[in-house]
Amino acid sequence: MNSQQISTSPRWLWIVALWGGMGLFDATQTVFVMRSEGMHHNWPLLFITILFSWLPWMLATPVVMQLGRRFPPTRLRPLSSWAIHISVAAVINLVFSGWRAILDVVLNPWANPNGPGSLRSLWVDGFNNVLLVTIIFYASILTIAFVLDSRDKIAQQQAEAARLNEQLSKAQLNALRHQFEPHFLFNALNAVSALVRENRNDDAVDMIAGLGELLRRVLQDSARQQVPLHEELDLLEKYLAIQKVRFCDRLQVDAQIPAELLCAQVPSLILQPVVENALKHGIAKRAQGGGIRIAAARLNGHLNLTVFNDGPQLSAGWQTNGSGVGLSNLVTRLRGLYADHFDFNLSNADSGGVLASITLPYSSADHKEQ
Repeated sequence: MNSQQISTSPRWLWIVALWGGMGLFDATQTVFVMRSEGMHHNWPLLFITILFSWLPWMLATPVVMQLGRRFPPTRLRPLSSWAIHISVAAVINLVFSGWRAILDVVLNPWANPNGPGSLRSLWVDGFNNVLLVTIIFYASILTIAFVLDSRDKIAQQQAEAARLNEQLSKAQLNALRHQFEPHFLFNALNAVSALVRENRNDDAVDMIAGLGELLRRVLQDSARQQVPLHEELDLLEKYLAIQKVRFCDRLQVDAQIPAELLCAQVPSLILQPVVENALKHGIAKRAQGGGIRIAAARLNGHLNLTVFNDGPQLSAGWQTNGSGVGLSNLVTRLRGLYADHFDFNLSNADSGGVLASITLPYSSADHKEQ
């Protein structure tokens, strides 16, 4: 049974509870009130008669609910819908009054010594007496069914909208990753070309081998938008191993990551473009090279990642000149994953060099798996 069938199926448990409660209340009230007034009837049979007289309404409720879905009386037209509901209400009234008349004739709960009367007269009187009640009950069932169905439709629409938004977000993030990965590959191949031009062929071969291993890891993780921080650092280490072939002793790397943060969830490939930016605009511009320091900290429910390089500081107009494809895609990915609940900042450090800072909502990979 699919979700639509479940949502539109009669709610039998609630229907039985509703009309059963209605019958118990009516029977109990009638018996106790009449006894308190000194009347003399067959109380057990009267209680049973009144209780079971509500059975037709219990059985008719699912039918009315289905008719309400098929012929919603929310508009004046078509008139055929109204004609159907009026006809069904009349049939229910006829069955209800006839069933009550049969119970009266068979059980004679009122203990009338002359008998309860003819079935026909009881049937006609019952039909006329409960006509207004039938209209009220029928309209109430239609209203309740309409409200319940509207709530289910809204819930389904919200769930579908959430699913489509999630798919759209994933598609956008995947598109950004596919834009970023060729950009990274292009830069890496340029580095290989530079080594070849410098006749550092062994270093070029080592870089190509390392690049192949790195790309294999990137492709393995391409289906995941978030990874534990220790996996991101492992991937970054492979990237830095390639860059150390290029920079030799001109590049020093220091990672200061507390052990308790290694399971924090971070977007995949979040650090590589920041480190690449530090190498390109910081370390590569210095003949003596320089150092990169990577750190992580947790503060007030947020994870803060920083990448510092001791190269030249940012020029006054660096924001106007743009930050390149890597950092632009990084910010766009962060916005797609966290909306406005993140912060990325690139600024000159007080002690010299440049500091890149990423602040994300903290979540643990261990907690997510439990």
